[in-house]
Amino acid sequence: MTTPNTEDTAAAGKPSRVLVLNSGSSSVKYQLLDMADRSRLASGLVERIGEETSRLVHTPLAGGGEPRERVGRIADHDEALKAAAEELAADGLGLDSPELAAIGHRVVHGGLRFTEPTVITDDVLKEIERLVPVAPLHNPANITGIRTAQALRPDLPQVAVFDTAFHTTMPESAARYAIDVETADAHRIRRYGFHGTSHAYVSRKAAELLGKEPADVNVIVLHLGNGASASAVAGGRCVETSMGLTPLEGLVMGTRSGDIDPAVTFHLKRVAGMSADEIDVLLNKKSGLVGLCGDNDMREIRRRVDEGDERAALAFDIYVHRLKKYIGAYAAVLGRVDAVVFTAGVGENSAPVREAAIAGLEELGLAVDADLNAVRSGVPRLISPDYARVAVAVVPTDEELEIATQTFALVDN
Repeated sequence: MTTPNTEDTAAAGKPSRVLVLNSGSSSVKYQLLDMADRSRLASGLVERIGEETSRLVHTPLAGGGEPRERVGRIADHDEALKAAAEELAADGLGLDSPELAAIGHRVVHGGLRFTEPTVITDDVLKEIERLVPVAPLHNPANITGIRTAQALRPDLPQVAVFDTAFHTTMPESAARYAIDVETADAHRIRRYGFHGTSHAYVSRKAAELLGKEPADVNVIVLHLGNGASASAVAGGRCVETSMGLTPLEGLVMGTRSGDIDPAVTFHLKRVAGMSADEIDVLLNKKSGLVGLCGDNDMREIRRRVDEGDERAALAFDIYVHRLKKYIGAYAAVLGRVDAVVFTAGVGENSAPVREAAIAGLEELGLAVDADLNAVRSGVPRLISPDYARVAVAVVPTDEELEIATQTFALVDN
């Protein structure tokens, strides 16, 4: 990916704004950025779409304005995006602005075809639709966002930036499942990985924090939010990641089980009489932390742990145990590790998770400084002591900036 020459763009008076849309299964996040100086003009979140308690929070950032909030039913993603467009227009940042260069869309699954940001055409949209069976919770919402944005600005380039793209550099030994090759190829069954924009951004920022070029650094990135994934990045290229065909594989997550014996699904069908759809809901929405203790908010789980709640303590221990397994496995895959990096909501904000995940890994060269780990900050920072052979860092992710950067690089020509 090339970085746009924003100075030339500004000097030439070209449109330099990019609207980033992240349409999730029940939410829409958006940011408007000016790539001439990489500044944020506005941001917003529409959450609980389809519920009576739908909520839109819009924040005008350019002039330091106060957030505005709407509460009340927003029926679907189409209505959510139109409401966001109205809020932007109220700040003089409407989608009809000639300064808008493109709209960049986060698309979760791009399969093997999409390895780079891609201008959306009818054929591209059809291929994203064909991938719905392997991303049923996400790609449909992404498609709705694209179609609504196309209707609002049919003349404007719409760019898809794929979560899976960063992971397409994995070798076949990491990407292939050990099942019949013909069956796998016929049904596109392989490991794709997700959260790619975050892993790409954070691994580069980690190299910068270490004062090195990405090509010279091996990094383990732990993206820990409600969805969670790990990646092993060697010299700027992903060589292994924890999520697979879908975002279900890998780490313990807020509502997803992560790694599980595939035979559990057969057992549930045969013994419990559960249907495929019921098992899907169980593993994706009723498992992970919420399945273990009834909560998927790490702050609430830690509060319960501190109060002596045994179910919460077990859930926390299972969560951390899986993290340790992946850190150790990826250290073996990489051979040399320069940094372990925590990012996303839990990774950036939960000092107990970071401390527990690294504890006991001194033989791998890892350690956490308790005072540094306790600091809350929005900037990239090291939390390991000077003597540690491997750096431990916290790097706030910025998927919106990454999507805007890739989008603008594609259309600024």
